[in-house]
Amino acid sequence: MKKSLVAAAALCCINSTPIHAADNFEILQNKNDGVIMGEYYLPTNINTVTWGRLPNKDTNPVISIKSGSTITIDTLSHEGQLEDQGKDPLKYFKSKGVPENQILKDGIEIASSDKQHDFDGDGPHMVTGPIYIEDAEPGDVLKVEVLSLTPRVPYGVISNRHYKGVLANEFPENEGRLEDANKENPEKYNNVSIFTPIRKEGEQYVAYLNENGKEITFPIAPFLGIMGVAANSSESPSSVPPTPLGGNLDINELGVGSTLYLPIEVNGALFFTGDPHFAQGDGEVALTALEGSLRGDLRLTVLKKGSSEIPGNSDKFDMAFGETEDYWIPVGLNEDLDEAMKQAVRESIDFLSEQLGIDRKIAYAYLSGAADYEVSQAVDKTKGIHALITKKDFKEFVDFNIKANKKTLPIYIKADGLYVDAKNLFDAMGAEISYNESLKSLTAVYKNTAYTFTLDSNKYKKGTDTKTLAKSPYAENKKFYIPASAVLNVMNVPLNWSTDGNTVIGIVGY
Repeated sequence: MKKSLVAAAALCCINSTPIHAADNFEILQNKNDGVIMGEYYLPTNINTVTWGRLPNKDTNPVISIKSGSTITIDTLSHEGQLEDQGKDPLKYFKSKGVPENQILKDGIEIASSDKQHDFDGDGPHMVTGPIYIEDAEPGDVLKVEVLSLTPRVPYGVISNRHYKGVLANEFPENEGRLEDANKENPEKYNNVSIFTPIRKEGEQYVAYLNENGKEITFPIAPFLGIMGVAANSSESPSSVPPTPLGGNLDINELGVGSTLYLPIEVNGALFFTGDPHFAQGDGEVALTALEGSLRGDLRLTVLKKGSSEIPGNSDKFDMAFGETEDYWIPVGLNEDLDEAMKQAVRESIDFLSEQLGIDRKIAYAYLSGAADYEVSQAVDKTKGIHALITKKDFKEFVDFNIKANKKTLPIYIKADGLYVDAKNLFDAMGAEISYNESLKSLTAVYKNTAYTFTLDSNKYKKGTDTKTLAKSPYAENKKFYIPASAVLNVMNVPLNWSTDGNTVIGIVGY
């Protein structure tokens, strides 16, 4: 059945149509639901969350884990929790047509508790943590690998609040906040929150907005807006501005398969996360992206000072840095967007010079000719710019490998990306392989599921389901090559990328 919702501008004037979870969509209330892949599990509840403020060096950790461990975290979106929405997620989401059994109990618990939150003075975010990582010391670097992200519910919210967003004082287009606005009279804030469901269409989830009976749809691309470590300070800063230690970076490239590096200032690192997003456009112009609660699987590894895995200057690493299969991602942060841009360019030059030995004037020329600089967000007081430096442009300066079950295999570079010898990879993963006689297709059976790869076709089979990627397998010298990204995007096996000295390495699996 096709579902349609009218997105309302205020709590008082909602035209709701009941929603139902998409087929086979499991609401992830707690660790008894769905699959927990991590060696550790961390819920978001009144004992593990800081609302609107970041943990500091004095904050007691909520869990301690070993370096290199994986942890599953049930993060919670702040949308539906806030005072301008009534601070009553049960009432708020039911008014949107959400059945009670699809409303997260952890949100209800926190909103109804005596946990303090100042709508005007604090940030909005539910910040989960901090996590103490054993052996982490000041001067080390925390490597955060995003292994998987799963929506906990089939809906999110996009909000525009007065005096915030790129068009502050222009939007929302109404009379503005009234003096007696409070959680008992949330409509008097006159803020605009657009309820936005998601549903499965073909191979992926899409979000949809209803405008006069017609739908606007866009694919979701989940990521955690907040990932950071505690500052060596006793202050409890707002969760809104990002910092060199991470926090509310809102870099939408840091989704599944990405790696984030964070400089450590305190023992144990004290990692925290939150602000889960289903999707975000660069800039996040209205104020929020499509905010939605996610279950995340992360691997947290301490890189000791001087490690060759630390990007750039391993002895003086002081700014968050991202990495994906395709890109190195230096970051610039400043309240002035121009200054944030300058910092991102300086960080880019430093990285290429210190990591790859590129002459600084050549690095600057390359960045001008080939790199993209994106506005991460322009709405969080401290604005963010990040660079996308294409790795394969430097194939003569770095080696590309992929590692599975401690076996290291070469990566082959084509114009459209990175490829791997399918037989060697699947042998390392422990999969059973069969070819058709003409080498037109290959089938790998991995953990009781058959995956079929067809030569020069971007259609991939997982059992009887079809997945479409931008890249296709190819054959050469009687060998069958598949895009490295197919491991993650077709087989749903984690594949994260990091750079160790002059080698780019893709790590397969948990």
